[in-house]
Amino acid sequence: MPVNRPLIAVLDYGIGNLYSAQKSLQRMGGDARLTADPKLIADAAGVVLPGVGAFRPCMQALKRSGLDELAHSVIGDDRPFLGICIGLQLLYEGSEEAPDTAGLGILSGTIELLRGNVKRPQMQWNRLDCGVIATSGDTPSDAGIHPLLQGLDGAWVYFVHSYAAPMAANVVAVCDYGGPVAAVVAENNVCATQFHPEKSARSGLRLLANFVRQAQAAVT
Repeated sequence: MPVNRPLIAVLDYGIGNLYSAQKSLQRMGGDARLTADPKLIADAAGVVLPGVGAFRPCMQALKRSGLDELAHSVIGDDRPFLGICIGLQLLYEGSEEAPDTAGLGILSGTIELLRGNVKRPQMQWNRLDCGVIATSGDTPSDAGIHPLLQGLDGAWVYFVHSYAAPMAANVVAVCDYGGPVAAVVAENNVCATQFHPEKSARSGLRLLANFVRQAQAAVT
């Protein structure tokens, strides 16, 4: 755990599991602040976009708060950025859940309804298969372990979702739910989890500790 606690801004747009994400990051060594203050966000070593609920109201709340533009700015500054659950989905261009609502467009593609004969939502613990990417045939292939996922291959984490990111080259972990489902995506300085690390016991705390270390490294 870092001696100097890196400042981590948890974007406060009035939706869902913001406080629990903040407290979990604090527990793992981050100076995590729940905030909508542009100056504090500009000073942060890392930024987190959590969320629960549906795509449209979350995106609307993010835009009303003005934090959509700040998210773009942070990512453009190459600082570590973590999306959680709906926070992952908002990073995409849009979602099948709300075809009339544009996402942040930071990641290419459209969030998709979970396919196949499965119960929706997936509301359960499921096992992570890390070190994979999606090929054009939607079949994972070995690609090494992303730094955010160190120590987490095979870990059990908690999911609550009916929609998921498209299988693409930025998928770095999957779970099996009627076939491979994107569990973690990573592209440049942006990482995002479809599961809830703050609800995933030791495995989730380990992921958050990895993110705190990334934030610390960004300022040293």
